Amino acid sequence: MQRVVRYSPLLVVLHWLFAVLVVVALTGGALVLVKIPNSDPAKIPALRNHFEGGILLASLMLVRFLVRVRTSRPQRASTGNPALDRIASTTQLLFYPLVLAQAGVGLLLALQTHLPQVLFAGHGSLPVSFWIYPARTAHYAISRLLMVAIALHICGGLYHSVILRDGLLRRMWFGRRFLETPDRDDSSRAAMTHPMEQKST
Repeated sequence: MQRVVRYSPLLVVLHWLFAVLVVVALTGGALVLVKIPNSDPAKIPALRNHFEGGILLASLMLVRFLVRVRTSRPQRASTGNPALDRIASTTQLLFYPLVLAQAGVGLLLALQTHLPQVLFAGHGSLPVSFWIYPARTAHYAISRLLMVAIALHICGGLYHSVILRDGLLRRMWFGRRFLETPDRDDSSRAAMTHPMEQKST
């Protein structure tokens, strides 16, 4: 009988690629993009990169979801604390809707402000402010929820690695995916015959 101890190599690649890109997108939007005035010519290439990055992240998340549900994966890890386990489970489940909602709201804002024409065709101009659109407020709020979810996810990984030292991060890396485990019937037979073997010796 085989036990899954690591995720699919494709899922490993998607996980770490997504981790890097989402941090770049969130920090770039919160620390760089927001500080460039819409009247600054540098805003257009910055927005173009942000727009393309958002589409890429949403696409990666969809592919990641499909790979996850179609491949075998390890059993859910536990901290031994039900409350912490619920937080971890909820955080992981929220990543998918939050990323897709962020991309969807960003696309809505882009369509409302005619960004595709401005960014890729050179027609029109940016609005004086994006904040007059409710989608901009939603985009901001979801980005902060994503930041909280990422922070909790990192804290969970550190808790497993530093406090519990259970090697959790090895599950999301390359290596042997399956381990042979004794069949239950074989184990039962071994347990039944073992005392007799001892007696015969």
